[in-house]
Amino acid sequence: MAKADKTTGKTGGKTGETKADRLKARVPRGFADRGPGELAAAERMLAAIREVYELYGFEAVETPLVEYTDALGKFLPDEDRPNEGVFSFQDEDEQWLSLRYDLTAPLARYVSENFEALPKPYRSYRSGWVLRNEKPGPGRFRQFMQFDADTVGAASAAADAEICMMAADTLDRLGLAGQYVVKVNNRKVLDGVMEAIGLSGEAEAGRRLTVLRAVDKLDKVGVAGVRDLLGAGRMDPSGDFTKGAGLSAEQAERVIAFSEAKRETLEATFAALEAVVAGSEKGLAGVAELREIAALVEAGDYAERVQIDPSVVRGLEYYTGPVFEAELTFPVTNEDGVPVRFGSIGGGGRYDGLVGRFRAEPVPATGFSIGVSRLLSALRLVNSPILAQAEPQAPVIVLVMDRDRVADYQRLVATLRGAGVRAEMYLGSAGMKAQMKYADRRRSPCVIIQGSDERERGEVQIKDLIEGAKASTEIETHEEWKAARPAQFSVPVEGMVEAVREVLARHR
Repeated sequence: MAKADKTTGKTGGKTGETKADRLKARVPRGFADRGPGELAAAERMLAAIREVYELYGFEAVETPLVEYTDALGKFLPDEDRPNEGVFSFQDEDEQWLSLRYDLTAPLARYVSENFEALPKPYRSYRSGWVLRNEKPGPGRFRQFMQFDADTVGAASAAADAEICMMAADTLDRLGLAGQYVVKVNNRKVLDGVMEAIGLSGEAEAGRRLTVLRAVDKLDKVGVAGVRDLLGAGRMDPSGDFTKGAGLSAEQAERVIAFSEAKRETLEATFAALEAVVAGSEKGLAGVAELREIAALVEAGDYAERVQIDPSVVRGLEYYTGPVFEAELTFPVTNEDGVPVRFGSIGGGGRYDGLVGRFRAEPVPATGFSIGVSRLLSALRLVNSPILAQAEPQAPVIVLVMDRDRVADYQRLVATLRGAGVRAEMYLGSAGMKAQMKYADRRRSPCVIIQGSDERERGEVQIKDLIEGAKASTEIETHEEWKAARPAQFSVPVEGMVEAVREVLARHR
């Protein structure tokens, strides 16, 4: 660390610079850096998801991070500066642009723009970053990755059932068999409840959305919390108050009865739902769709993994029919030390109106989205085999003992790389002790050493750092260390690659 001059207060940096002048290095709130281990683990997970999606016949597509704000949907705030919930800016012709907040709205734009050239139904998957201009908190980020799969142009409930079964196969492939359930509900049923309590029509759109978001929090806040959110509002433990939907007690109880309609058998659940939406043609149509999905799931032998559950709502307004949520069922400990279920790692549903915003004819669509970071956390908790050896092995380091013979060391590292061994030559200016410390920090399995004596003999020394670290715990004196030189041996240059491979094989 640089020491400040006692008379000037300068820190030894740029001329005239004081410590107060320096920028503070910090990552913005709600964002995070990712290291090589997390990147490698995420890539292995994404590769496994791609395998399942492609097995089902879905193909990759990529849309830009930025879209015209109006293309993202009517559910965005209508303000002079529409940046509540999304990050927005104006381009040179004063049109508003926004960073995408999910991968579904951009897909709707893409399909509409390329409608005539695409096969229908159109089956695609996408992965990428999304950004939301929301208050960050523990486990809540402004930037996160999603992995989506969608079928556009199929109105059949078979498309919804297939998406759910594919989600189940994906979680099985990732090593989560028996530790999850894919829950299915239908927004038409909730729309029927809305009709029954007098919240139909465009004028009540805002209150309907508040009701949706309240029910969507059932797992987090419980029935009492949902009741508060359906009524005047709820104060959370931090002191933040969330305004409620303003429903009467009778209206709220009917909504809660809908969310708690699951029974011991499927037929009893359907009967309870039909009772809640009695008199609503739309609600009864939603129950009929759930019956069809349940039959298809049963036929595919997925009934244990994909289940009808009226508590699932999904908060976004664009869903128009079946909605899905993949929930992990194994226990974790919350901030208070209380065991709880891990919870949702993804969801989706049918959004028949989103693509149709751009076209004269209706275009049905359904899809599923995985929260990549949350799913990755779950896989680590269960030690999923898909993440085994996710991080690439650290490089072999070729030490530079003689600055005048750098070309010789470059030749050694080129030989290793040519044989497919990950390797690097030390590029700093430090001596051997600091180079060894560098290799330790890089977690290198071994280093290559060649001084003038080894060069004259046509040899290199290979030091196995992992075995050396183990041996060092058993050697008590410096003299013993010098005599033993644990895990360090000489080989001819021609045998270097084979010897390095043997060392690497010991530590895989």
